[in-house]
Amino acid sequence: MKKIIPFLIVMAISLLLGSCAGIKYLTVETREPAQVALPSRVFSLAIVNNVVQQPDDIGHETQLIGRSTQERSKASSDSIAIYYTEALAQFLNEEDYFQNVLFYPEPLRSDDNFFQERPLTPEKMNAIRNKTGADAIISLDKLIIQTEKKDQFRQQGYTYSQMIGRINSILRVYLPTMEGKIPAVQYTDSMRWEGLDIQNIPAYADITLPTREEVMKQLAVRAAEKMTYVFAPHWEKQDRWYYSLPNALMREGESFVKSANWAAAIEKWEAFYNSRSNKTEKAKAANNLAFAWEMMDDMKQALEWANISFQIFDQSSAPNSLDRRRALLYKKELERRVNTSNKLNMESF
Repeated sequence: MKKIIPFLIVMAISLLLGSCAGIKYLTVETREPAQVALPSRVFSLAIVNNVVQQPDDIGHETQLIGRSTQERSKASSDSIAIYYTEALAQFLNEEDYFQNVLFYPEPLRSDDNFFQERPLTPEKMNAIRNKTGADAIISLDKLIIQTEKKDQFRQQGYTYSQMIGRINSILRVYLPTMEGKIPAVQYTDSMRWEGLDIQNIPAYADITLPTREEVMKQLAVRAAEKMTYVFAPHWEKQDRWYYSLPNALMREGESFVKSANWAAAIEKWEAFYNSRSNKTEKAKAANNLAFAWEMMDDMKQALEWANISFQIFDQSSAPNSLDRRRALLYKKELERRVNTSNKLNMESF
């Protein structure tokens, strides 16, 4: 069965960002759901390459110094689709969500019609599933990469240039029970580099422009990393904050944050909340309680306290108050997390 990582939050105490004006910030990791939720019966995947290799003379241009137009250039995209699919299989395996993710090494296209997409037929899908034992197939059905190099000036006998790489890909998910509905995920992205257009000179290694072939490899691996988050739950880093006030109960609660003793922190902050009549102080304590309950993975309690914090700030502070805006931001984030937590729970069964 699937290896489901418990829906917990990991707090990075060592990544304390600092504090100002009675607010302390830290970095946490939150468990985010897959953007494309595959059925719970999908335990294994096969990643396949279903594209034709891009011709060397398509998608590459160069603008020389002093020229206003671009000239067509050549670059080999040999094995770029393999980099993409193999990296995707590796990244999905590392997420440890599916039981098994297989890289299918054989290219599926033998024609030379680069611009035409040819989705897998049911017969081909079943043949791959029978061969690999996979429950579903993720197929790279389109891959177009462009590189644009613009020479800017000469320096020490070498050309200083700018390189822009663009990638456009389509991945499709093939399942035997989709009844003709094939989920497709389109991905577009770009990257930019600047440097001297030279190779194999160690003294200039830090300011060397990558080759077009290196650019295409980097774009493919980056795309594979981004697509991992589409198909598997993953961890994302986010900033959180809590209020620090010159009060014994608040200070004691703060001391328990350092040891991640959230139950003790909640006890102290709730006692402070109940003992105060000042609305601003109560709102800040409520925020801290929302944060502590979130760290304990009790999203219902966290959202309840976040609502209390925002309501009090809303009633007692100016419309442009930073505390008020911060409380609203946190409330909306917890609402989002409650919704995604339901999605994660559905994926787990």
